[in-house]
Amino acid sequence: MKAWQILLMGILIGLLAAGVVLLVSRQPTGHSIELIPAPTLAPLTVHITGAVVNPGVYSLPRGSRVQDALTAAGGFSPQASPDAVNLAAFLQDGQQIHVPAVGEQAPVSLPGAPTGSSVAPVDINTADEAELQTLPGIGPTRAQAILAYRQEHGPFLSIADIRNVPGIGETTYQQIKDLIVVGGTP
Repeated sequence: MKAWQILLMGILIGLLAAGVVLLVSRQPTGHSIELIPAPTLAPLTVHITGAVVNPGVYSLPRGSRVQDALTAAGGFSPQASPDAVNLAAFLQDGQQIHVPAVGEQAPVSLPGAPTGSSVAPVDINTADEAELQTLPGIGPTRAQAILAYRQEHGPFLSIADIRNVPGIGETTYQQIKDLIVVGGTP
């Protein structure tokens, strides 16, 4: 190898080494990436009514069962009919669990609701807006329409009369007819 080839090779190796040193020692450019922790799931909120020690609204961790909600409400009251409730059913956010008393009419299962989900029949003559919204297909607008109709026309005489409320047709009626009753007047 000739001297000029060795010199050229030395210069190339020196330039390569200097480039590597500059590349490694240079400050990073751009924006740093901030890693955030995985989101924590919001708790479930359920409404427990009926023959329990402390009926009310409770927040429970996702994956909780009816038994957990019952424990949060202080357990069954002495008047409760414990066999009427499926304690092993999973809870869903916004669910209402009604524990009937001994001799009380058994709750009616909601069509399409998870096993163990039930509500007491809703008296459309006395129910408030929140109670009406527990019915399938009845949101805030239809609940307000029911209250307005009841205010203007008086109590319903039969459950079929609810079809006279604007916005409640045959489809909605079929969804709720087994879940409503006509009892006292407001």
